[in-house]
Amino acid sequence: MSFSLHPKLQKDTFGVTELPLCTVLLMNNSSFPWLILVPRVADKRELIDLSPDDRHRLLDEVSLACEALKTVYTPDKLNVAALGNQVQQLHVHVIARFTGDAAWPNPVWGLPSKPYEESAPVIERLKRALGGR
Repeated sequence: MSFSLHPKLQKDTFGVTELPLCTVLLMNNSSFPWLILVPRVADKRELIDLSPDDRHRLLDEVSLACEALKTVYTPDKLNVAALGNQVQQLHVHVIARFTGDAAWPNPVWGLPSKPYEESAPVIERLKRALGGR
C-alpha cells in the first residue's frame, strides 16, 4: 500500500515542506506555532513500526523542526508528542509554547482552534528555517 496523508491531517493543516522522510505540516491554529511531521511510510502507527534507520531519521527531522520553531519564535518550551488517539497514522507534533500562551501550563489539546487569517507568511518563514526545502 502506498503512503497517503490521513484526511483529518489534510483538513486541519497546511503543507510547509518535504524533508527526506517526513511531510511537514502547519496546524491551522494561530494560537500556537505548531508543526506536525508525518513520515511518508505507509501503514505505520507507532514509532517502533519504523525501521531503525527511519526512526533515527525521524528524530533528526523532529530536531530540525524544533530548531526551526526555536529560531522563528524563541519559545519558552518546545513540546514534542506522538499521540495518535484521533489520527492513528504515525505523526509527531512539535509545538512552541510560551508562559503566557492561552493554555499555559496545560496541554494545548481541547482548546478552541483559532484558524490563521493569513498562513503564507508563517509557512514561508518556517520553510526558510527548515533549510528552504
